[in-house]
Amino acid sequence: MNTLETDRLIIRNFSPTDWKDLYECLSNEEVVRYEPYNVQSEDECIEEAYLRSNEDAFWAVCLKDSNKLIGTIYFQRQEPLEFFTWELGYVFNILYHKNGYATESCTKILEYGFNNLNARRIVAMCNPLNVPSWKLLERLNLRREGHLKQNIFFKYDDEGNPIWNDTYEYGILKHEWTS
Repeated sequence: MNTLETDRLIIRNFSPTDWKDLYECLSNEEVVRYEPYNVQSEDECIEEAYLRSNEDAFWAVCLKDSNKLIGTIYFQRQEPLEFFTWELGYVFNILYHKNGYATESCTKILEYGFNNLNARRIVAMCNPLNVPSWKLLERLNLRREGHLKQNIFFKYDDEGNPIWNDTYEYGILKHEWTS
């Protein structure tokens, strides 16, 4: 994996030492509300930072001036490989919301995917209730391609019943990105 740079950010491989900043992000209920996991403990973030440092799907988004991790990007080639489709996902520390960091870093990842990885199509999904997420995808010029009704659950209610969620599906083709 390469290191990518924007005006304000470094987008790089994870390091096991990123666990404290990851914990600052993933220990916040508001941040993980729509994620397939609950609030993370320090021990879980130590393990997660280690796991992410050994795979290419997760990128650490860091402030250029301090190297502080303020968010993570998931960017993974999807099966079947001959379709040249990549999936984008992201989570950002709530203390850094509304500063354009997600837009800036995701724009760089899309550019990298299309220009360096030969991506033909990039897709993303989000919960329709997560308005900032789908607004970000639309700022990135991804097209809403579907609204799946109660298609997935990650969490359970107090009685042990699944909490079903809808999903918005987004996509953009390489020729749409470059035009």
